[in-house]
Amino acid sequence: MARWVSLLLIVFCQSISRAQESSDIPILEFTTDTLINNVVQDPQTGRIYLGAVNAVYQLGPLLRLEARAETGPKEDARTCTPPASACQDTKLMPNLNKLLLVHSSNGSLIVCGSRYRGICSLLNLTNVEQQVYYSDSKGERTYVASIEDNVNVVGVMSTFTKDANNFSVFVVGKGYGSLDSTKLISTRILQDSGDWVVFESIIEASTVQTTPFVPKYLHDFRHAFKEDGFVYFLFSRTLDGTDNKNLTFVSRLCEDDPHYYSHTELQLNCGPNNRFNKVQAAHVASPGKELARVMTATGAYGNVNTWNKILFMVATADDDDNHSALCMYPLNSINERLVDIISACYSDFGKISGFPAVDIPYSSKTDEFCASKISKDTLENYKCGADFLPSPLASKPRFALKANEVLTKTGLLTAVAVAVENDHTIAFLGNNQGEVFKVHLTTESYVYSKTPGDTMGEKVNKNLFFDPSHLYVTTEKKIIRVPVQTCLQHKDCQSCVSQRDPYCGWCVLEGRCTRRSECRRAEEKNGWLWSPKNQCVQIVSFYPPNLSCKKTQKVRINIPSLPPIGGSDRLQCIIKSFKSEGTMVDSGQVSCSLPQPSQIPQTPEGQDFVAVAVSVFVNGTVELATQEYKFYNCAATVKKSENTPCVACVASPWGCQWNVHDHTCSDMDDSVMGPNIIKQRHGAKCPQFENPDPVLIPVGYKTHISFEGINLELYKDRTFTIGTELMKNVEEEVSFENALFYTFSGYNFSYDKSPETSVLFYVKDKESGKKMDSMLNVTLYNCSVGREDCSLCKNADPKYSCMWCPTQKACVYEKLCNTQGLDDPYNIECPEPQITDIIPRFGPLLGGISITIRGTNLGINREDIKSITVAKQPCIHQEEKYSVSTSVVCEIRPVDHLSEHWGQVEVEVEGGKIGTSSMFFTYRNPIPEEVMPGKGPKAGGTLITIKGRFLDTGSKEDVQVAVGGVACIVEHFGAEITCRTGEYRADKVPSDLLTVLVKYGKSFTAAISNAFQFLENPIILDHQPKGSFVCGGRNVMVTGSGFDLIQTAVMIVEGDNTTSVENARDKNDTAIRFQTPAVNNSVTQHFRTFVKLDNLLKELKPFDYHPDPSFNKLTKKVITETSIIIVTGRGFSKAMTAKEAQAFVGDVSCLVNTLQDDKLFLDPPPTPPRARSRRQRRDTRPELLDLMIKFGKGEWVVGSVQYESKSESSLYIIIPSVILPMLLIIAISVYCYRRKSQQAEREYEKVKHQLENLEESVRDRCKKEFTDLMIEMEDHTNDLSEGRIPFLDYKTYTDRVFFLPSKDGANDVMITGKLDIPESRRATVNQSLNQFSNLLHSKTFLINFIHTLERSHDFNARAKVYFASLLTVALHGKLEYYTDIMRTLMLELMEEYVHSKNPKLMLRRSETVVERMLCNWMSICLYQFLKDSAGEPLYKLFRAIKHQIEKGPVDARVKKAKYTLNDTGLLGDDVEYSVLTVQVLVHGEGPDVTPVKVLNCDTISQVKEKIIEQVYRNLSYSQRPKVDSVTLEWRPGSTGQILSDLDLTSQKEGRWKRINTLAHYNVRDNATLVLSRLLHTPQNYDQNQENHEERNALLDDDKVFHLVRPADELDDIKSKRGSIKDKSMTKAITEIYLTRLLSVKGTLQQFVDDFFRSVLCSGAVVPPAVKYFFDFLDEQALKHNNVDEETIHIWKTNSLPLRFWVNILKNPHFTFDVHVSEVVDASLSVIAQTFMDACTKSEHKLSRDSPSNKLLYAKEISTYKKMVDDYYKGIRQMVPVSDQDMNTHLAEVSRSHTDKLNTQVALHQLYQYASKYYDGIIASLEEDPGAQSKQLTLRLQQIAAALENKVTDL
Repeated sequence: MARWVSLLLIVFCQSISRAQESSDIPILEFTTDTLINNVVQDPQTGRIYLGAVNAVYQLGPLLRLEARAETGPKEDARTCTPPASACQDTKLMPNLNKLLLVHSSNGSLIVCGSRYRGICSLLNLTNVEQQVYYSDSKGERTYVASIEDNVNVVGVMSTFTKDANNFSVFVVGKGYGSLDSTKLISTRILQDSGDWVVFESIIEASTVQTTPFVPKYLHDFRHAFKEDGFVYFLFSRTLDGTDNKNLTFVSRLCEDDPHYYSHTELQLNCGPNNRFNKVQAAHVASPGKELARVMTATGAYGNVNTWNKILFMVATADDDDNHSALCMYPLNSINERLVDIISACYSDFGKISGFPAVDIPYSSKTDEFCASKISKDTLENYKCGADFLPSPLASKPRFALKANEVLTKTGLLTAVAVAVENDHTIAFLGNNQGEVFKVHLTTESYVYSKTPGDTMGEKVNKNLFFDPSHLYVTTEKKIIRVPVQTCLQHKDCQSCVSQRDPYCGWCVLEGRCTRRSECRRAEEKNGWLWSPKNQCVQIVSFYPPNLSCKKTQKVRINIPSLPPIGGSDRLQCIIKSFKSEGTMVDSGQVSCSLPQPSQIPQTPEGQDFVAVAVSVFVNGTVELATQEYKFYNCAATVKKSENTPCVACVASPWGCQWNVHDHTCSDMDDSVMGPNIIKQRHGAKCPQFENPDPVLIPVGYKTHISFEGINLELYKDRTFTIGTELMKNVEEEVSFENALFYTFSGYNFSYDKSPETSVLFYVKDKESGKKMDSMLNVTLYNCSVGREDCSLCKNADPKYSCMWCPTQKACVYEKLCNTQGLDDPYNIECPEPQITDIIPRFGPLLGGISITIRGTNLGINREDIKSITVAKQPCIHQEEKYSVSTSVVCEIRPVDHLSEHWGQVEVEVEGGKIGTSSMFFTYRNPIPEEVMPGKGPKAGGTLITIKGRFLDTGSKEDVQVAVGGVACIVEHFGAEITCRTGEYRADKVPSDLLTVLVKYGKSFTAAISNAFQFLENPIILDHQPKGSFVCGGRNVMVTGSGFDLIQTAVMIVEGDNTTSVENARDKNDTAIRFQTPAVNNSVTQHFRTFVKLDNLLKELKPFDYHPDPSFNKLTKKVITETSIIIVTGRGFSKAMTAKEAQAFVGDVSCLVNTLQDDKLFLDPPPTPPRARSRRQRRDTRPELLDLMIKFGKGEWVVGSVQYESKSESSLYIIIPSVILPMLLIIAISVYCYRRKSQQAEREYEKVKHQLENLEESVRDRCKKEFTDLMIEMEDHTNDLSEGRIPFLDYKTYTDRVFFLPSKDGANDVMITGKLDIPESRRATVNQSLNQFSNLLHSKTFLINFIHTLERSHDFNARAKVYFASLLTVALHGKLEYYTDIMRTLMLELMEEYVHSKNPKLMLRRSETVVERMLCNWMSICLYQFLKDSAGEPLYKLFRAIKHQIEKGPVDARVKKAKYTLNDTGLLGDDVEYSVLTVQVLVHGEGPDVTPVKVLNCDTISQVKEKIIEQVYRNLSYSQRPKVDSVTLEWRPGSTGQILSDLDLTSQKEGRWKRINTLAHYNVRDNATLVLSRLLHTPQNYDQNQENHEERNALLDDDKVFHLVRPADELDDIKSKRGSIKDKSMTKAITEIYLTRLLSVKGTLQQFVDDFFRSVLCSGAVVPPAVKYFFDFLDEQALKHNNVDEETIHIWKTNSLPLRFWVNILKNPHFTFDVHVSEVVDASLSVIAQTFMDACTKSEHKLSRDSPSNKLLYAKEISTYKKMVDDYYKGIRQMVPVSDQDMNTHLAEVSRSHTDKLNTQVALHQLYQYASKYYDGIIASLEEDPGAQSKQLTLRLQQIAAALENKVTDL
């Protein structure tokens, strides 16, 4: 029953897969595990090679992985001189790839790394896993690269000629590393020749290959290339080693220069004043015709042709990597300038035009070095220098080759590549943010696009390269293949040409955006419109240009850029749904019919026309051009200007006319004439009203208005009305005065929003109610608005006729004032001035400050102010600051000490009127007393507070503060004054105590002496971390000193045109914490980050802003309190750590356990979460909770999850409530299934539903266990390089594979190597065995020998296996011969099975010698593959199983475990246990303790095993002490206690004795245990002095148990009394624990998958033996009719997976120096069975009775089967392995390993079989004519006689 549960659990498991985004743009990519250093492409095959840290990857052109070679990490030390085995203090160090070159002529890849002093190796170009050459013992002459990470190395392939022999070499340029070879440039040979060895530097040139020059010149090589017999290097260096400013140089060598005499360097300047002085990357290519023309036309590059080569270079400023540029240098110009430099030195004493032009770099010579005088006629003979000529040479800066920048970019450019398309040149520029810009190089070069693809802010590698239509872009850990153009993405002409992409153009007659070559009629005029011209086929005009919406006719469409339309082309015009045939009227003109008026859309509201798109199509589907055609509506023109309908009608752009009689606007109609018709553009004839008088109308007074009417002949005797919006719908009649003038009695307007406003009157014909044309505009004004007092009123413009009305006390229109009783109403005197405020109210006794007096009626102009007194003291009027009536400003004078110091303010104005203030002004002197703080940084910015008395004297504008002569800007003025200090520029720091001066106005100054001191600025030393996401909010700690001085600390981030600011969160004297501000999310921007400490501004370098991370859709929707939540995405680790990241499920925070770049592992919520929004809770369904990730200020909701609570108790508590009902349902469904299959299906669905919760629980546990296992195994996996995996050496491996399963096991004579031969006979025996070996190498003899043995009845299967293994060792020295014998026997076996037996049974068992020979042959041939590829995942699988099993209890007696894959080895009882960490001290090995995790239920032997494994983890198993050889002592107090499995304290339960555990001894967590080695003398085993024999007696007692006590007789009796129901229930409860199998399986799944992939992946590397043998099987199958594909599949499966891999998988100790316990072996057997099942063709029909082991992997079997099929198919498609290649491979194996094997012992053992079956062998040989001719019988008889004194017929 429980097995069926397991089956259902497996069947219902759902695999989680990541959906990948699809894109229209075909982008291929490959991602590496480590940083990529170099990339090269083989031009012949298109293969790509990535040189990365610790690996070299071989990819196909489509970026499919073909092979991967491990290059590190390596055991090395910085000072190590290889070989490393001779070095001290080595450690695992990463191996960076320094140089990668393709050597096509001999099919090898040159790989140079950073380990072992930069030694190189040669790898096979077709399979980089095959190392062609490597040697670390040839000394310093072969050290090529650099061990320094930051030293760049470049190289180029070349040839070297010596004594008429050509040698392949590569020339290397390398910067300086402190422990490197000192050669700046070297030539390295690629073959041994004479005294030369591979990679030796074969040219010795002291000047560029010695130590002193190198360090100070800071060489940084960036590119190397070869052209026209010269080798060029591009690099930057300092000029003379005296400063650190870099300059860019190109150096040139003759390729055939054997002494580097030709080495000449030319400085390259890029940009004005060489702004971009440091080269970053370069590319050499020929220009397109257009760029060559442009370069020639500028005159700066000389004459440039398309066949010339150009050096394209990207460079940056030495001190500012935020700006980069592209510069171009023709190679012709470089060579010409180099020739000038050389000839100047050789012929003109180093001068050009009288100026010194030549420098000798790397030399301390000061004398005249260019002293030779060679005739210019003979210079050609010395173009490569000579031994008597100076070298190397370099240009002086004056004669550098200069180039203007072609393009500048913000940010750091790191790569350049150039391509030509249709005579145009395109540059691809990569930057340090992962972007690649496409640049059209022309007269004004421009960036037109970026390459697609997601590279997420990673630096672009300098190696950009092309295939014909694609660009390969490499970033830090990824290479992508993107198309150079995306023309087809653009679906219309405008988007196509707006890109200005030189690759693209609009293919007009096909309606596509294409490359020129893809457009069939591109050569026709206008057939292909090139994108950068930004032109499309356009409709330029229509005739007629527009049409009334009430008419229809043909329209002529003018399309000048129309391509030629052929006879077969069909034109069509489409207007909305209307279609009409188009005809060519003239060149570029198409005629089409327009739709009927009823088909024209309605005119939109507010418009007088409707625009309808007219499209011209060719051949039905291709749109040529579209343009809007306007249908006008004359009636609608009037609505646009209702006050002037006639003028609007006839002035419109359409053909409209106005009918005066019916007041309508209609289409132009020449048939309608008369005085009532006003034609288009005759607006002057329209009836209209204009010229109102007066144009100024006061508010509140009804003013009579007259105006003029013209063209009113047709309106005689008609009455008109007038109105406006401000008349509130009231219309007044207009009176007619005479022929022209009309009058309107006026209206009493009210308006107080502004002093004046414009008013437009409309006029209507009263009879029709229609509006006439009116231009009656007047201005309405209000005197009282803005003129609140008399003086302001009198200051009004006279045209308004405003006056101050005393009775109303307001400014009004003159006719609105009641002037009765006033003598002269127009000359009314204003009231006396009123003073309402004085600012300030305090001033110093010495005066000198300004006060502002506010009030009313303070005069009309500045001259009206006659005098001002303040506290009876005169105050000087400042006329320029006077404001009419409202404000007067004056400057107070000093007062003497005798007069009063306070009083009122008086202002006298024109007419003797005086205004006196009600408030008082006081003279007093401020007294500053204290300054806080008393010190600040010299950069300034300190906000100081000045305290004292009367400081608020005067105003802020009057006060100036200075600190020791440094201005302090006042920020706050009042009872205390605050100001901010400026920069202190004096040299003395700390300064003296300085005086603070406070100056009030012009006259008074107060001082505080010794008040302030300037100190040194704070120092910023470091900042961590060094990056942030653009969302901001990341904590950044800036560390340094002197921060206590600082008051304000601000982080400032500047983008291209944005600035973001964030204040510090907290600080102390040595650290300040900031949160990064959010910035505009654009990777195209380059950001600079500054910290401003008061006035001190410091840039944080480096500090990078990274794009925000991206998140994938959450796949798992249900979580529990035991779930591990996995969130996937990209870019997490760029600027965040697990400690910083936050996660929330609903309103509860989750711990971020692990953060990787593409994964987050979250712990489940500690408490049940709830939705954050109450709105979500109204639904009665299970709550959906937002899972939110928070990085700084960035918040991302990655999906919704459902939280399900689970009981915290273990599974057995759930049994009554969940499992038993479930089992009942299953039982019912099984019963029903037997009766009716349809009903069973329904029950099946019910069971499925019931099991979902249990399945989810298991899956959650799998994930959590897997995460824990990954974390706990980190120490193991980190060390799993080849050096740390305990691989067995070849001899031990073969001994164990061949002979360990024999009956003698490890004591087999083949393993021990000990033969019992008397010394006296040893020489004779050895000689005879050598003769026997020669005899075995006779094919005739050996075949007869084997046939004779196999015919013997007593030669059983075990003997056959043993014999075959002996034969393998004996013939190991000539494996080619062994393979031939095996093939011969295999063909015989095949014939036998094909003709007389079932062919499918062949190779199923080892029933013949040849079958075992095949097994051994595979073991030999796959040993290296095991070490290189499959060994690591196998070892990881073994370690993971062992680790997982040991996490839980393991019963030492019954060999069952809580955690296992094997149901028979499952520990059924639920054992209580806890994990302890014990501190282990090894006796005699120092005071260091080792923490070891154990279980309190472990036996003492199990504890010892775990301790030994941890303490001696750096030793392999065979080198570690064994459990029986050590003793364990616990010291809880002053005395120690020896711990042992059994002693006199062991507990007894009836007749059973329990083995002692840590819990038995009560050992606690963190206890200290002492591990001691046993001496050979007998020891006491515990404190009871139990002797050795007693202990053995205890252990030998078979009534001993550990965790589970077997049922004894008493139990048996009880069990017999129990009911059948009880028994079945007990069994069911036991089998409930089978869910643990699922848990363990899920935890180990990744390791199982990794191993299967390593073995069954034909895409990586396949051992040649496998290909060779599989091809042999395929070849033989074709020769037999009855061998089908299934049979071939079975043969291959039997020969490799079942014969070799299953054996290796079940026996890890055959491959590794490890111990495989029984519980581990049980789990390995389950995986091995799964592997076997995967290789079979037959379908596995599982049922409820299937073994749990089969059910466990039922779901995965189909996947594994497909892997096997794909593996076999992949091998079949590989390039065949020839007999010659196979023999070469086998010969190498023989040469490498034969001398280590016990060959003589094998021959001796083989002879025992020859002796046993001697007579039969002799008879067989005598019957064979071939044997007789070779006298094989005689030779055997002679050997027999010598070996055992046999009597022969001799």
